[in-house]
Amino acid sequence: MKKIILIAVAFIALSFTYKKQPKILVFSKTKGFHHASIPKGIDAITRMGKENNFIVDTTTDAALFTTDNLKQYKAVIFLSTTGDVLNEEQQAAFENYIHNGGGFVGVHAATDTEYGWPWYNRMIGAYFKSHPKQQKATLHVVDKKFIANKNLPDTIVHFDEWYNFKSTHFDSVNILITVDEKSYTGGENGALHPISWYKQFEGGRIFYTALGHTDDCYISDYQFLNHLLGGIKYAMNKK
Repeated sequence: MKKIILIAVAFIALSFTYKKQPKILVFSKTKGFHHASIPKGIDAITRMGKENNFIVDTTTDAALFTTDNLKQYKAVIFLSTTGDVLNEEQQAAFENYIHNGGGFVGVHAATDTEYGWPWYNRMIGAYFKSHPKQQKATLHVVDKKFIANKNLPDTIVHFDEWYNFKSTHFDSVNILITVDEKSYTGGENGALHPISWYKQFEGGRIFYTALGHTDDCYISDYQFLNHLLGGIKYAMNKK
């Protein structure tokens, strides 16, 4: 009898712990270019959740963007979304989510998304304009105190697809990493070319990184993965 009681108590404790785990939603719907690295990104973020005590739900279904459903998530990640992925009701639900303290993480093509939604542009900080061929470039780590940049060196040589931006709101963001346009060909944003940033926005926490085009980013680039994990933790308000 005592053994049964102990098992029941342990089960209840385990269930309580599971329920207390924060949840995030990874959204990867595409209406434009579809990045082949999305499945690797989902795998990497799912693994992060298992290793850092948060639950990861994944979807391409925009119907999940309702006020009631979004309440359960500490952060929503747009993983290389492209094009017009939410209708007006879904957009309103997401705005409400941010206004109520939700977190947002945009990865790579998240800036190639929702060009007809000015609020989204202000929230994420910029829209994608163009990119040259994939190549190596030198990154400068600007803020080493922020959680996403901890343990990163001052400079990093990284292979990726380097986005040029338009409709920028860089004066409203905290820049984390810049790319040196002198180190590669095809840059169009000038001497200050942010590639990752964060900010508080209308009640929510926003993190964006333009890195993450290739499979290798999610498989073996531990500097990028730690950077992304830090951004997720910031959006979740998780220490």
